[in-house]
Amino acid sequence: MNALTATAPAAKLLPYQSRRTFAIISHPDAGKTTLTEKLLASSGAIQQAGQVRHRANQRATRSDWMEIERQRGISITSSVMTFEHLGLTFNLLDTPGHSDFSEDTYRTLTAVDAAIMVIDVAKGIEAQTLKLFEVCRLRDIPIITFANKVDREGKDPVEILDEIASTLALDVSPVVWPLGGGVDFKGIVDLTAGVVKRPNGEVWKTFTNVEELARDNEFTTDPVIMASLENLELARAGFPAFDHEIYLAGHLTPVIFGSALKSVSVPEMLAALGAWAPEPRPQPAEPKPIEPDDPKVSGFVFKVQANMDANHRDRIAFVRLSSGTFKRGMRLKNVRTGKDMAVSNPMFFFGHDRELAEEAVAGDIVGIPNHGALSVGDTLTEGANIKVTGIPNFAPEIIRRVRLTDPMKAKQLAKALSDLAEEGVAQIFRRMVGADYIVGVVGQLQLEVLQSRINSEYNVPISFESINFELARWIVSEDKAELARFISTNKLEMAEDKYGDPVYLAQSTWWLGRAERDYPKVQFLTTKERH
Repeated sequence: MNALTATAPAAKLLPYQSRRTFAIISHPDAGKTTLTEKLLASSGAIQQAGQVRHRANQRATRSDWMEIERQRGISITSSVMTFEHLGLTFNLLDTPGHSDFSEDTYRTLTAVDAAIMVIDVAKGIEAQTLKLFEVCRLRDIPIITFANKVDREGKDPVEILDEIASTLALDVSPVVWPLGGGVDFKGIVDLTAGVVKRPNGEVWKTFTNVEELARDNEFTTDPVIMASLENLELARAGFPAFDHEIYLAGHLTPVIFGSALKSVSVPEMLAALGAWAPEPRPQPAEPKPIEPDDPKVSGFVFKVQANMDANHRDRIAFVRLSSGTFKRGMRLKNVRTGKDMAVSNPMFFFGHDRELAEEAVAGDIVGIPNHGALSVGDTLTEGANIKVTGIPNFAPEIIRRVRLTDPMKAKQLAKALSDLAEEGVAQIFRRMVGADYIVGVVGQLQLEVLQSRINSEYNVPISFESINFELARWIVSEDKAELARFISTNKLEMAEDKYGDPVYLAQSTWWLGRAERDYPKVQFLTTKERH
């Protein structure tokens, strides 16, 4: 399959079949946001890609718009960017790379059909990459790997392939190969298009068979290039050829070596996404999966973002459409509440910019302004009682009490915590005795973001203080009397989440273990399906 010379799709495709909805996952600093920018630039969507750590006179990155993101040079929220290229519509979900925001990333991955995994060639597979890959594996999301920073000193390409294959238990297939690396980087070999390119993207050679390159006079006199071609032969002999069906099943990843910062292999990555990434796939749901060709509109909320426009105090629910053709002004039913809502101002996004969405199809991401009517996990339909599944909440790893410095602002604090809990910035629990607000987060940086946003967006200064609890677990039981007995006996350790579900706060793993032994009919859950 000559995949990297993608052309516009045939006109007979149904609209949803031209959608490519994907996320970019990586460890922090592997180059994810830079690759996002360069893909947008390569598609023609923006004229100049911004760098994450930019000088004062350079434009900021399109995907990182929150003030704290610009200050720290990291992605915190999941941005959505819709753009077109060669007759295809790409919906790019740029996710936080920092592990402290993994919950937002996990939920975003429920909304995509494919992923790009960015790896730093100097560091290989890192901890957060591995975590996010496992989420992709749970959903059989096909992955294209971008081995980044070939223009810097790093591991041998064959070593990178070995590491991906052994660490992820995944077949790998090299499709774009580097000639040299670091200061000796000379260009790339595009194995599918039969082209050798210089670092600046200029076509250097064309070939029908890769063996021709080892006989080319210009290459045979260059020891760096010859060593790379010998390595390429080893890789082709030791790893399988690209197979589209195995890739779509999530068992094989094509590997593209390049440099996001220098735009090396970025056009090849964009073409590969267009040619290989799947069209919208069936969405897990009850009572049965939602097929993308179902004429009835359905979709689900995977993210809520408040105050994207601080001047208007807006609140946007990001909806992944799963089926049908959505038109502006339609009435859709929120299955959770049973209520209909008219969607009069749906939006497409380009980072922080937005435009009115007159029509959208399966695979598209639509923003719906609302004032608290929609929550993460909600399913919207034209009337059918379908519930999209697999959108989780995770038990927090850090628990703190919220301390309000100005008691007159208690009502504003309640509003701020409710809004930000909807977004997934943190989980909010209310003690059954004492009514304190407790926040639960995955990482320390989440606390800093929560404090910063409540102060800047709601003008409510707060602080956090330690509390005598280390763990939080949702509790459920088929034996309602036993559940009630547990809650009554442990009232001082009990709280409720935003939805009123009971949460047990344990002082330590020992206390949790004791509770599990004493109440075998009660389940202590580390994840909970969003309502």
